[in-house]
Amino acid sequence: MLDRLQLTLKGGDGGNGIVSFRREKYVPRGGPDGGDGGDGADVVIKASRSVRNLKELGRRRIYRAERGAHGQGSDKAGRGGENLELAVPVGTQITVIHPDGREERIADLTYEGATVVAARGGIGGWGNARFSTSVHRAPRIAQSGQKGQEVTVRLDLKLLADVGLAGLPNAGKSTLLGAMSAARPRIGAYPFTTLEPNLGVVDVGWQRFVAADIPGLIEGAHEGAGLGLDFLRHVERTRLLVHLLDGGAEDQIGDMETVNRELKEYGHGLHERPQLVVINKIDISEVAAKRDEIAEAFKARGIEPLFISAASGEGVEELVKFLAQRLHELDEEMAAETPPEEIQAPVVRYANRPGSVSIKREDGGFRIEGERAVAFAEMMPLDSEEGRAEVWRRFVRWGVMGALRRAGARRGDRIRLGTVELEMGE
Repeated sequence: MLDRLQLTLKGGDGGNGIVSFRREKYVPRGGPDGGDGGDGADVVIKASRSVRNLKELGRRRIYRAERGAHGQGSDKAGRGGENLELAVPVGTQITVIHPDGREERIADLTYEGATVVAARGGIGGWGNARFSTSVHRAPRIAQSGQKGQEVTVRLDLKLLADVGLAGLPNAGKSTLLGAMSAARPRIGAYPFTTLEPNLGVVDVGWQRFVAADIPGLIEGAHEGAGLGLDFLRHVERTRLLVHLLDGGAEDQIGDMETVNRELKEYGHGLHERPQLVVINKIDISEVAAKRDEIAEAFKARGIEPLFISAASGEGVEELVKFLAQRLHELDEEMAAETPPEEIQAPVVRYANRPGSVSIKREDGGFRIEGERAVAFAEMMPLDSEEGRAEVWRRFVRWGVMGALRRAGARRGDRIRLGTVELEMGE
């Protein structure tokens, strides 16, 4: 199962605005009618229970959303791009990896339908009709569409199982999952048969829950030994842990402490998760013979273990009923603590468009930061005098010019915005 994936996502570029003038009979000098470009599409990531892992998304490493169409004459705006929706399993975390290596978690999609806009599309450029005023009646400038946002993201799937089967390798977790549910995991009589998590749906009368057989732990798992980190990442989300122990092992209590120590070292409150101790392989005569001895050793530590045979099915039905009852109790506790409005599917929009600006000195000039101002300047045709003049007219109206003067900028100073540079007062 593919449960970690790094992708490059590219929002669609905005369409270009155009320069156009009306061409009408008997109207030799019609006014500007250049339409705006359409907005580029977003790349949207949405959680869906119909998706089990990240394998399908992993077939590609770059996903690009549709660009906006260019504007047309007669004030016709270009069509906006259609959002690109990527389906991921419920339980997927989205982390943006910035160019400097810094990581930023932007979403944790823990509900069906939870959505995040991971790469925003660029806005469409204005056509020349937008620049017409009572004084400037025939503008011959139009904006280019804004480039879509490009981000590198890492997707981490953490299984959303109700019950996690924890234990050392070869404790019988895969066999138990198969006995509890209709799952058919690969099973073998050697450690690390399970190299990836398996899910099984367990029906108990009217109740249903999901159990996960997750790769086993060894000492040092919290540092990445064996399959440890992969196991621990998935166990984070389980509501109840079944600690399965091999009844034929030399020291069941020592095995339990090994796993619990790794859970505690990993953190995230795993060692505090509700836990049920289950002794497996009671069908083996040597294990059956020392059942009372094992039970007494655990009772001395305040633990009442259950005894089962995952292979023969002995005790499995009782275990399933116990788990269903315990999960029902946990549901009631959660319902009492969590208001309904707090469990609605979230919709997160990453990196919105603030209108404010900040100004700082930089290499003998000044840099303006603020998405609205920067985007407007980058989209304008600054190679023309008319384009540069329009930028400064807008900046006067938006208060950017006043902010520059308060920061100490004077006529002739170099002003930088994103990837472009202007001379103040042009």
